Amino acid sequence: MSYQHVIGFGVAGNFAGHLEQAGEDKDFLAVEVKEAIQPKAIFPFYVPSEKAGFLSTYPLSHNTIVPPNDADNLQIEPEVALLCDITYDGERVVSIKPTHFAAYNDCSIRKPNAKKISEKKNWGEQTKGLSDRLISLSSLAEGGELDAYRIASFHLRDGELHRYGEDSPVLGYSYFHEKLLDWIMDRMNNQQDVGPTEHIAMHLANAEYPTQAIISIGATRYTEYGETTFLKSGDTSMVVVYDGTRFTPEEIVKRAEAGQFDEDGISALVQFVA
Repeated sequence: MSYQHVIGFGVAGNFAGHLEQAGEDKDFLAVEVKEAIQPKAIFPFYVPSEKAGFLSTYPLSHNTIVPPNDADNLQIEPEVALLCDITYDGERVVSIKPTHFAAYNDCSIRKPNAKKISEKKNWGEQTKGLSDRLISLSSLAEGGELDAYRIASFHLRDGELHRYGEDSPVLGYSYFHEKLLDWIMDRMNNQQDVGPTEHIAMHLANAEYPTQAIISIGATRYTEYGETTFLKSGDTSMVVVYDGTRFTPEEIVKRAEAGQFDEDGISALVQFVA
């Protein structure tokens, strides 16, 4: 399924330790936060508008990653993505309602000199990943369906499978539930063009106030292997969001080895690196 009419945003710094592992913590020194665990910013990865420059290229794929020509430090970023309905009052966002969730790969180039986060995120078609298996979500309220889920990720090269990110509970996100949605809504309305951050209200206006958004809510910490291993052509990336009350981490490893993720309670994203 294509989401070319849906604007795309990501949350930076919503899993303790990830920015430090990615070497990006220094990018946000000038960004003010109210508490230490607060995410740093939201960033656009896709804006359905000709005014958006490179961000107007639709980057999502459920089965392929096309690496950049000028970088050899491409990494999987395993995340949960929310498909949300957006409501406005004039030009201001007044409601964000998640309706579905899925496994997501915020595949990123490590560019130390990038002026904006988005410069590391969208370099063309098939450069990000969203599972084609979305799971319905009644709300993001505490105690909801998503609370039971976990995020795992794997890297397959030359027939050898390795854990790429730490197998992590979705409840490990620093901001989650209504607190996360309230913060995202505030950033949509008030975030400015400062340092690595962008003026989000401008992107919403340029896209003529889209009624849906795909929002990836933060990447997990890497294993030592994931922190030091970069993608290359011929690899396979796997991000698996699964119900931790129905499957153990060991069972998910076995499914990754077999490439079988057909059960209910699993949203998997398997992408071949072209």
